[in-house]
Amino acid sequence: MIERQLSLNLSDYLGLYDALIPEDHLRQINDLVDFSFVYDELKDKYCHDNGRNTVHLIRMFKYLNI
Repeated sequence: MIERQLSLNLSDYLGLYDALIPEDHLRQINDLVDFSFVYDELKDKYCHDNGRNTVHLIRMFKYLNI
């Protein structure tokens, strides 16, 4: 089941992210690339009203590319 993640789940380890990832590195990807095309490409592959929720699709796409 596809659901767009509208809420932001903050981690207790957010400080590590800020300390380890420089601001001029991978963080720019979110500003430069619109990942909404992932939903359009995969909407026919998932059931919208039946089954368990999926892992956030854009997150999985980023994992594959990074």
